[in-house]
Amino acid sequence: MTYLLLILFFTSLVSIIIMIGRKLVKLEREQVLNHKEVLFELPYLQEVRHLTAQNMKKHGYAGLVTILRFYIRSTNFLKDKYKEIEIKIKNKSNENHLNGERKEISKFLKIIGDYKRKIREIAHKIKKEENL
Repeated sequence: MTYLLLILFFTSLVSIIIMIGRKLVKLEREQVLNHKEVLFELPYLQEVRHLTAQNMKKHGYAGLVTILRFYIRSTNFLKDKYKEIEIKIKNKSNENHLNGERKEISKFLKIIGDYKRKIREIAHKIKKEENL
C-alpha cells in the first residue's frame, strides 16, 4: 500500500515538473520572438495573495505562541518532577541513615581490607628495622 502511494506521489511530482517546464519554455520563446511581456496579474489574484499572506502570518504567530507555551510548560513540569524525585531520594537516604541501617560489607571487601592492613603493618615493620 505504501509503495503504491509513493509511486503515485512521485509520478504526480514529475508530471507537475514537466508541465511547469513546458510553460517556462513557451514563455521564453514568446518573449524572445515577440518581445512582449505576458502579464497574468489580475486584481482578484492580488487580493487573494494578500489575504493568504496575512492569514499565514497570523496562523504562524499563533503556532509559534503555541509551541513556546508547550515548551515552557513541559520544561517547568520536568523541573518540578526532577525536584520531587530529588527530595524523595534525599528523604529515603536520611531515613536509612537515621534508622541506623547500614549495609553489611561483603566478605570479599573485608578480606581485601584485612590484606591491605596486614601489608601496611609489614611495610611499617620493615621501615623500623631498616632505620635501626
